[in-house]
Amino acid sequence: MSDKDQPRQPTHRAYSVIRRDGQDDYWLNVGLAFPHKDGGGFNIMLQAFPLDGKIVCREIGEDTEYVDQTNAKQNGIKSRPSRRR
Repeated sequence: MSDKDQPRQPTHRAYSVIRRDGQDDYWLNVGLAFPHKDGGGFNIMLQAFPLDGKIVCREIGEDTEYVDQTNAKQNGIKSRPSRRR
């Protein structure tokens, strides 16, 4: 399989940050960003679009895993292990 045929992996997660009075901000995962082969940009795949139009992109890593798990705990959702390989 050539590099062209290899599926691209996302490098960033897209979030909508919801401000809440008296509580921590809620980071809602709304999509993923896949880098272009030439490194000059991204294809962004959104599952939702924030009403305020603001999207925050963060590199996928330990900080984004923490955000996802913290949001799950705050909302009583059992967190799932990451599917990344």
